[in-house]
Amino acid sequence: MTKPAEFYQRDREWHPPALDRNYKTSVARSPQYPLISLENTASEITGPVFGHNDFAPTDNDLLTNYAQPGQAPVGERIIVHGRVLDENARPVPNTLVEIWQANASGKYRHKKDAYLGSMDPNFGGCGRTMTDSDGYYYFRTVKPGAYPWRNWVNNWRPAHIHISVFGTGFAQRLITQLYFEGDPLIDQCPIVKTIPDPDAVQQLIAALDMNASIPLDTLAYKFDIVLRGRRSKLFENRLEGN
Repeated sequence: MTKPAEFYQRDREWHPPALDRNYKTSVARSPQYPLISLENTASEITGPVFGHNDFAPTDNDLLTNYAQPGQAPVGERIIVHGRVLDENARPVPNTLVEIWQANASGKYRHKKDAYLGSMDPNFGGCGRTMTDSDGYYYFRTVKPGAYPWRNWVNNWRPAHIHISVFGTGFAQRLITQLYFEGDPLIDQCPIVKTIPDPDAVQQLIAALDMNASIPLDTLAYKFDIVLRGRRSKLFENRLEGN
């Protein structure tokens, strides 16, 4: 039986530091001791995994999965799609992709969200899907709104969608954020400014994809997810190495 090869090491100069004093909440959440990279075990590399039987048909359609019959969420209708790839640009099939986001007014559906944006009774803000044999995934949703946050006096988060990917096993959950091409708030965001390489920032920006849009209905944005290697996506929960 062939033993799985070791994964490529992370390029630490490509990824942001855990501590950045201009990103206020990183002060309390950053490690106090030197970071350690741990070797993956065989069980972490190979499973357990989710299957297609774990999903409802509309789990990846945020336009319908929380809406009342005959109703629809408020906001700009969009498609977010792309491929999940490994460090050698090979597709990662049958892997779980989850998203969660604010609604079109910039408000999340949870009780601690105190922003003045209005709640949408037809939008739940979360979805999930499995990649196909070519590593492809897609979601239908609404474009989230920007919202203020208590960092400096007047900081705003750019419109963004949180994305979770489970890689080839349940223990490999990685979380990142997707931003949208052309948003002027990206360059103003203290969280984005922690990323040292401008090319790495560009990897977090979904490109407008008119070829995948639906005329008179839905715009589309393309966002490929690279799990590992020197040019992997930035994953906020794996700063110690991937």
